[in-house]
Amino acid sequence: MLKVGLTGGIASGKSQVASAFAQRGIPVSDADRLSHALTAPGQPGLEALVDALGKGILLPQGGLDRAAMRRLIFTDPGLRRKVEAILHPLVLRALAAELRAAKGPYVIAVIPLLAESAPSQALVDRILVVDCPEELQVARLMSRDRSTETEARAILAAQASRDARLALADDILLNANDLAALDAAVGRLHGFYLELAAQGDPGRPGLRLP
Repeated sequence: MLKVGLTGGIASGKSQVASAFAQRGIPVSDADRLSHALTAPGQPGLEALVDALGKGILLPQGGLDRAAMRRLIFTDPGLRRKVEAILHPLVLRALAAELRAAKGPYVIAVIPLLAESAPSQALVDRILVVDCPEELQVARLMSRDRSTETEARAILAAQASRDARLALADDILLNANDLAALDAAVGRLHGFYLELAAQGDPGRPGLRLP
């Protein structure tokens, strides 16, 4: 089965793109969803995080305070690497298992940190980058998460650069317009991936949309 890695910077529109593929009947495996499941109460990921970071990352009812942890790791690169070393192997194993079990002509693997992770890149046959101008990312973050501009820019600075993601891309979808334009672009990609899957040609030169 053709495996397409879907990535992009924060607030680029990855979830909207993944949803558009799912609406076309394509299986979607999401690393963030798996990470949430693995860090639920009683799960090994949460226990390992508490051992490493202390109980200050927990909500009163015992769940993970994701906002508090996000603030910690985006201001401390060493701590971020520690958290990634705990979670990434767990998530990658779960993601690989989902990809093996997926049914369909091709599968989408949503991996936000794909550009930062060579093991993640090894799981997929080609990479689709959802691109977005950085100023638009900042505006979306400030609106979506009620972040300050300083906080939003710090989050962007902690991720791979836009240029680094684009350098990895086989296909690029620029998400700077409305949802109708985004859905139309996903429709074109869907047809393209069906063709690649049918012909067994995952390495064909890619699309730049819109």
